[in-house]
Amino acid sequence: MPARRTFLDAGGRSPVSARTVQALNAGIADGWADPTRLTSEARQSRALLDGARGAIADVLGVSVENVHFAHSVPMAFERLLRATYAARRGRDRIVVSAIEREAVIDVADFIANGAVDRVQVDPQGHIDLAALADYVGHPATAIAAVQHANHEIGTIQRLDDVHAITSAAGVPLVVDATASLGHVEPPSHWDALVADPADWGAPAGLAVVAIRPQTRWLEAWPDGDDPWAPGGVSVPLALASAVALQERMESLTSEGQRQFDLVSRIRNDMSRMEGVHIVGDAVERLPHLVTAAFLYLDGEPLVSRLDREGFSVGSGSACGKSQFQPSQVLAAMGALTHGNVRIGLHPGVSDDDVERFIATMPRVIEGVRGSMASDE
Repeated sequence: MPARRTFLDAGGRSPVSARTVQALNAGIADGWADPTRLTSEARQSRALLDGARGAIADVLGVSVENVHFAHSVPMAFERLLRATYAARRGRDRIVVSAIEREAVIDVADFIANGAVDRVQVDPQGHIDLAALADYVGHPATAIAAVQHANHEIGTIQRLDDVHAITSAAGVPLVVDATASLGHVEPPSHWDALVADPADWGAPAGLAVVAIRPQTRWLEAWPDGDDPWAPGGVSVPLALASAVALQERMESLTSEGQRQFDLVSRIRNDMSRMEGVHIVGDAVERLPHLVTAAFLYLDGEPLVSRLDREGFSVGSGSACGKSQFQPSQVLAAMGALTHGNVRIGLHPGVSDDDVERFIATMPRVIEGVRGSMASDE
């Protein structure tokens, strides 16, 4: 049995720190009342909720009025895309990158059935800017959705160039920052944005929606008490989300560089292993993510064997409906889609953990190859 377990699947979910747990408990103790009511207890809950929104707004560089909470990331994208699309009357096309998360592509296909333009990417995962310009230049294009960074390969998009193109065409840019916020500096070029607190170490169950003051949107759903989170949101979760983000931002430079260096070590060492190909941009990338594709190997047995060795890793599509379904991101890049392992670091991962993981991989690869050969 391994001496300890090491969680290396922090892409979308990350361990919750002690400081964040304390904030959650404080929210439970002091933020249990309905913040929409007029009692003293309700006003206390409201103050905590407003404070959480304000802290996240400060990180994003917007006012608190422009930040909202939703119950989940898929719901946030559904409401945001519906709202911005509805405000663009007379325009019925949506532009997305080919490597957007399925929650974005599915909503786009639903509300603009048959009128979704997919912008292809290069082998490193960067969007084709010339194709983007052609698509957003179409007079029927309502909105464009382009991620800040990819959840599987870590490649960071060149949003300065992307936003310059969409802005020149008068097309609002909706940015998926669910993989990047809390890991790198927030993007500065966007018209609307979605972020995921669980990705930066908060308890799951909340999403962040931010909209620039000049970005028009219309409610495309029945009236309710809260257009973004019907029935209201959990004050404890909101407080924990804000504290977790503040904690990540306090050590963003030092911890980001440490993780970037560790991932560089993983990329370099694993790329020298037989039949292993590292995907994504080696430089313009998130500091904590890396995906390795394995020639002639399946992802599921790799994950299972690593789990027995004490390592939790991911495989398949990071944001798909099924954990082990082929990755549409890797397919769009022309990379291997089945035999892949996705590694996501978090602040609790040490240098020794990474060294042990790298040392274990050759044995795991050989074991999977041997078992597959015996099954033939």
